[in-house]
Order: sequence, then structure tokens, then C-alpha cells
Amino acid sequence: MLLKSTIYRIIEAQKANFSIQETGLQREALKSLPDLSSHVLIVSGIRRCGKSTLLFQLLKDKYQDALYLNFEDPRLYEFEPNDFSRLDEVIKDSGTKVLLFDEIQIIPEWEKYVRQKLDEGYKLVVTGSNASLLSRELGTKLTGRHITKELFPFSYQEFNLFKKLKSDEDSILKYLDTGGFPEYVKHEKDEILQHLFEDILIRDIALRYGIRDVKNLQRLGLYLVSNVAKLITGNRLKSMFDIASTSTIMEYLSHLEYAYLIQFVPKFSYSIRKQLVNPRKIYAIDTGMISVNSGSFTDDKGRKFENLIYLHLRRNYKEIYYFSEKGECDFIVFNKGAITQAVQVCYHLDQDNLDRELNGMIEAMEFFKLKRGTIVTLNQNDRLERKGLVVDVIPCNEWIK
Repeated sequence: MLLKSTIYRIIEAQKANFSIQETGLQREALKSLPDLSSHVLIVSGIRRCGKSTLLFQLLKDKYQDALYLNFEDPRLYEFEPNDFSRLDEVIKDSGTKVLLFDEIQIIPEWEKYVRQKLDEGYKLVVTGSNASLLSRELGTKLTGRHITKELFPFSYQEFNLFKKLKSDEDSILKYLDTGGFPEYVKHEKDEILQHLFEDILIRDIALRYGIRDVKNLQRLGLYLVSNVAKLITGNRLKSMFDIASTSTIMEYLSHLEYAYLIQFVPKFSYSIRKQLVNPRKIYAIDTGMISVNSGSFTDDKGRKFENLIYLHLRRNYKEIYYFSEKGECDFIVFNKGAITQAVQVCYHLDQDNLDRELNGMIEAMEFFKLKRGTIVTLNQNDRLERKGLVVDVIPCNEWIK
């Protein structure tokens, strides 16, 4: 339990801390955030990707009289659901009608409180680093009265702006190694991403879900981040780790995905059941996270490059598959149930891999009745034709605009 005076002092201290901070690089996502009305705006994304900074930018840009409260403040560790009534009094005294709540999901029954404030006519922005908790609780309590926006680490364009780089092959290679976590981009100290990796595994997964076998969770996380762009199945992972059942492995994979650390791309099939049982491809949320935490002894730029292309697609689309029949196409992208593009990724296209890459692309294009496809490379530009179909070979820095 916290006193009203304590809550007030914490809010004032956080406000004072905000006032002396720089707003940082203006995020691209700020332009697309909707004006608040009858819906709660939810900003979700991996820990340390810049959600708090985005709230700060929103506060400075639109809602200067808003009340901001970060629930991960250690001084709020004793905050209980009953303390919401005292927070109500502080909010009423402030006179504001706009509330910005950072990581409120760690407080039990938070969703009831958010619904209450929405019904009272307040405008609310809520951030969170766990997609499962946010979607599950808000889906039941807010019944459609929320809009969710995902925030990722810096995009390639944001990275170039921050580093003052031009769009070319050199900056792509730099971005490939560094990734987009703002703090790491600024300081480039490996400890930042090493600690973040462990923080997510321990705080966002092990503690939150009561996982006692932390060692195997850590081993699994390390294996996945070291094997991006490869195929995995629950049964195969179970045989590799000392974990009792496939269902436990699948739970761990879900936790890793909901915490935004690891992403999984299913094989395309019109059968949902087949999508569930077929192997899935692994991707990490950030290529810098791979560079720093991978246990691989080889620097496989090709697989990390494919991860970079996936992340660019994932920023814009949620429905992404790989296609595999006789050959393979890396990405089949849908939007609102309709296919939009087929994308093949090849770090360097040469005579040795040309047929393999092109055959997989053409097979996918014929299957989905596409007239045009794309092969993204590091620095090559070309136009290929086969069977009346056109495949554009495009350098990454041009394609990723």
C-alpha cells in the first residue's frame, strides 16, 4: 500500500526527470499514432525499444498537460490494486484529462482501472512489453475500445538519421551489425544488449510465468538467437534440451514470442493445422541482438541479412510466411488476406546460387499467380525473366526505403 502523498511525489519526480531529458530522435511511429478519443491507445514492443521515449515525444508534441506514470519505478514496487483509488485522487487534483501509463501491465487488475478511466472520459496511452498480456486482458475488458500500435527498435532510416549516415552499402552493413536498439546504437557497448537479453529472459519470462528451469530457458533463448533463418520444430528442440515435454517447449516459444525477443514464421498452407505442425523459421527482433548474443562461432551474414529483411517486412505486415515445395521462397506477404508480394533474400547472387534462388521464386510466383517478384541482395541490381515472369534484383538500401 502507498500513501497518496507518496504517489504524488513519485509522479512529480518522474515529471521533473522527463523535463531535463532530451526527446531524442523523433520516431517514425509518432506520425502514425491516432488522436485519442473513445479508445485506449496501446503501444507495445520489446523492452528498451523506445516506448518511454515515444511517450515523452507524444507528451511534448500533443499532450503537455498529461499525467505520466511509469509503473516500473522501484518506488512503486508496493503499488497494489487498492492504490488505484489514491491514484484517482492525485489525477483529480491534477486537473488533466490525459493519462500516459508506462508498463502498467505489471500491476494486477490494471485493465479494470484503464476501463474505468476510459468510461470517465479520460484519454489514455498505455505501453507494455508483453503482447500476450496486453491483448488478452484488453480484449476481454475493453471489448474493442483499444487501438494497438507496435514499436520496434530503430528502422534503417531512423538508424541513418541517428548516425548521420547516407543510404548505401556501408550503412546497411553497419546497421546489420549494430541493429536498432537506441541505447546500443548510441553507445555500442556489448554489455547493453547482453544485459537486455538476460533481462527479458528473467524478468519478462521466467519471473512473470513462474518458470523454475531458468537454465534451460536461457539455453533455448541462446540457441534460437544463434540460429536465425533456420527451421525448428518443438519435437526437435525437445530432443536437444533437457525439457520434459514438447508442450513445455511450445510454451517457452510462446513466451519468447510474446516478449518480442524471437519471432516465428510458419510455412504457407491453406490448412491451419498444417501451418501448426510444419517447421517454423526463427527470426530475432534485432540484428544487433544477434551480433552480441549469438553463440555461433561463424559470422553468417547471409542468415543475419535475411533476418534484417524479415524485420523490415514485419514492421509493415503481420501475415508473413515462407513457401516451400520443390524449392523455397523466403517470404510470402499477405495484407488483409490478399497476397501482396513474394520476396527472396540472397546476400550475394552468383552463378552458383542463381538457379536455386530463382527457381524457388518462380515456383512461388506460379503458385500464387504473381507476375512480379523480388530478390533482395546486398548491392546487386538486375532484372531476370523466366516463363514470362519478371524478378527484380534490388540492392537492400534501395528496397528497404
